[in-house]
Amino acid sequence: MAGARIIRRSLAIAVTALVCSAPAFAQVGATAAVPGDPTSARPGLLSKINIDQHLDRQLPLDLPFVDETGKPVRLGDYFGKRPVVMALAYYECPMLCTQVLNGLVTALTVMNFEPGREFDVVVVSFNPREGPGLASQKKASYLERYGRPQTAGGWHFLTGEQPAIDTLTDALGFRYAYDDAIKQYAHGAAIEVLTPKGHISKYFYGIEFSARDLRLGLIEASTERIGTPVDDFLLFCYHYDPATGKYGAAVLRLVRLGGILTIVAFLSFLTVSLRRERRAGAAGPEFRT
Repeated sequence: MAGARIIRRSLAIAVTALVCSAPAFAQVGATAAVPGDPTSARPGLLSKINIDQHLDRQLPLDLPFVDETGKPVRLGDYFGKRPVVMALAYYECPMLCTQVLNGLVTALTVMNFEPGREFDVVVVSFNPREGPGLASQKKASYLERYGRPQTAGGWHFLTGEQPAIDTLTDALGFRYAYDDAIKQYAHGAAIEVLTPKGHISKYFYGIEFSARDLRLGLIEASTERIGTPVDDFLLFCYHYDPATGKYGAAVLRLVRLGGILTIVAFLSFLTVSLRRERRAGAAGPEFRT
């Protein structure tokens, strides 16, 4: 019955593999904490701060702002041709806003897409006391950091008055608050990708951004009118998770599901083979071949 022992050993290995893979599948199906959980409550000023996703919302493109040269503009001046990467950041922010813009520029430097060609970058200050002088300094600083001066026409740093700022931040779901104690704004960290028509397509959170995620977000926002066939394949393999503001490898789920189906099929084969061998042994040697 050496064959039976081999089959049993293989069966044990298959079962072990199935059990060991269970945590990975449990993690795939895991859900976030239930909203309203007391452990997630934020005290004081922090309770007023959040970034609420308003995916597919149309931005009000008639909002008036001033660009870095002091020229009056409308938000819609930057839409109609290409997707837009938008960042809300006040220019005198001592910490978080600078880190967000640094992270954005770092991601853009490793992309072969460029502002003014495949997309535009629009940075809007939510501090109504800031003017085009500060906006101009910020643009010059980040153009130098980016290292591609020929893209200057694709970078736009805007300032505006409180009504326009409020309307834009409400549309984007960007909730912030001013802290009188330290004379600074408290706010979240994110950038948004918008379609050429001004619809909100993606949110990316944090102060570091994946160049791959950003590239895929721009391709999706532009209805895949830019990019390469390789990008189209990646869009199939990766899905956007609005809960985390990131792309996850959806193809891994398919691979894991295929692994489970393979193990189930293998177990079925081993079970049938073992039963046949037992029947042959019970029937006697005259029935064996």
